[in-house]
Formats: sequence, structure tokens, C-alpha cells
Amino acid sequence: MKQIQVSDSNSGGRSSRNDEIVSIGASARFDTLPEDCISMVIYRTSPRDACVVASVSKTVKSAAESDLVWEKFLPQDYSSLVPPRSVDFSSKKEIYMSLADDSVLIDDGKKSIWLEKGSGKKCYMLSAMDLKIAWIDTPEYWKWKKDPESKFEKVAKLRHVCWFEIRGKISCGMLSKGTHYFVYAVLKIGGSGSRGLDDTPMEAQVGFVGEEAASKTFVLLEPKGTYLRGGYGCCYSSSSLTTVEEVEDEREADGSVEEPKERGDGWSEVKLGNFYNGDGGCDDDGDEIEFSIMEIQKGNLKSGLILQGIEIRPMIEGEEEMVIAK
Repeated sequence: MKQIQVSDSNSGGRSSRNDEIVSIGASARFDTLPEDCISMVIYRTSPRDACVVASVSKTVKSAAESDLVWEKFLPQDYSSLVPPRSVDFSSKKEIYMSLADDSVLIDDGKKSIWLEKGSGKKCYMLSAMDLKIAWIDTPEYWKWKKDPESKFEKVAKLRHVCWFEIRGKISCGMLSKGTHYFVYAVLKIGGSGSRGLDDTPMEAQVGFVGEEAASKTFVLLEPKGTYLRGGYGCCYSSSSLTTVEEVEDEREADGSVEEPKERGDGWSEVKLGNFYNGDGGCDDDGDEIEFSIMEIQKGNLKSGLILQGIEIRPMIEGEEEMVIAK
């Protein structure tokens, strides 16, 4: 007798007393249940589970692909996210897959939203236009430009600064409840190269507004040692210059320094931290998550960065265990 374990999606994929075991023997007894009953069982799982169980039989597949199941996996406000072409969608599953495969621009094109395909959790990217960037209105330091690889109208290009500071925030009410999230800066280096990004650790913080940061770490905005120079031009004295050796000192003191990793879409990302958005959602006043990247003490020149935005994604299975174990 084969067994299919159908876990409650609220349990995060772990076994619990609420887990249901559907036994399928030679007589295919599960198939003999009314299709609505089968749908109600699958309804309590996840999009990933629904796709897997659909391979059991034609009857189960029909139940697993029903609108009853997939409307539950969609966010409550999904109708406002579906573009006008949604009239072409023949099912709620098609709408779900559309929102999982392609992001949708919101907030006057300053944010994008999509669904993590396996869980249906909400993902966001805040564009550079939606962030507070020190000196962004000073053309000598930063400039706005178009980039064909960006989903947004404009990206921010760093010309040169010594005081580097980027901040942003998002309402926790926009995020999926009961979810662990990672926060990433999405960036790349301009064609003329960079200065001060591969050997100057910057402090990154993530947490609720008005509370102690949930996570603090040091990050590099370009992989360490990309440019082996003897030193950089500096806004202050030469004694404030940062070297590769100082990065190693930061690494030993803090335990790690996060470095960018290529994404495969023409951009790289560096992890800024993580947080947990509880089951209770927001208070009446509206809690917010804030995040920042700063380097305002060393005083060395930094240039060449192109910033698309800050991405907020739910942890996938395996990543959550690593964070909890820390």
C-alpha cells in the first residue's frame, strides 16, 4: 500500500499532529471520495504538494487543479495584481502560475510583487526609487539611468561618495504572515569598474521600526579582492583607508562578511539579513520592517555600483533550519 503524506501548509512542511495520511491501495479508495472532499484535503497543503499529488490519478488531478484549491493559495488581494489580460486565464491555477512566473509592478512602478512558486508566499522588490539614498539628488555623487536588464524604469548609479547610506522600509501587512524572510540588495557593477566596494565592509541591519535590529551583519558590494589595488583616493586622511586585511579582521570579529552572488538575470545579490513576520500581522498603527546598508566611518571613496533595489523573499525549506540553528 502506498502512502501520500499531506502536511498542513501552516506547519511549514514539518510533520505535526495535524498532518493527514492519505492511504492509496490497489482499490484506489482515495479516488472513490467525492471530488470536493479530495479538494478540501489538498486545500490544506501547499502549491508544491498540490502539484505532486496531482500525479496520483485523473480524479485526484482534477481535484488538485480545482479553483477551490488554487484560490486558497492566491493572496486575498490577487484580483488587484492580475493584469487586464487575465480574461484569458481559464482557472485560478493559471492566475497563480502567472503571478509566480512574472512579477507585477505596483505603487506607481516603484515596487514589484510576485509569489514564491512552491509556497505562495509574497515576494517584493523595492526599486532604488523607493529607497532613501544619501546624496541621491546630487548629480556629482549619484545619477538615475535606464537599464534594459531592470524591471523598473530607472536604477541608481553611484558615481562616487565617501558617505554611503541606503535605507528602506515596508509594511509588514504587505508580507505573508507566519513567514521567515531574507532581505537582499540587488546590484551590479558598471562597465567602467568600481572603487572601494570589494574591500570596504558595510554594516547591514534588518528589523522592525522602533525595535532593536533582528539581524546585523557586514557585507561587501563586490566580491572580495576583485581589484587588487594598493589604495584608493580618499575623502579624509590616508589613515582611514580600508585594506583587504581589514576585511579579514572584520570577518574574524563578526564571524562572516556576506559577498554578492550572481543571480543569472544580469544582476548579483548580497544578503543583508532576515526577520520573521509573525502570525498576528500588524498592530493597528501598522508595523514596518526597515533595512539599511551603511559605511560612514572609513571615509574611503566608493564608486561604480548600480543598484536595482532591495528584494524581500521568503526562506525556502532548508534555509529556515540554518537560521534557526544559529
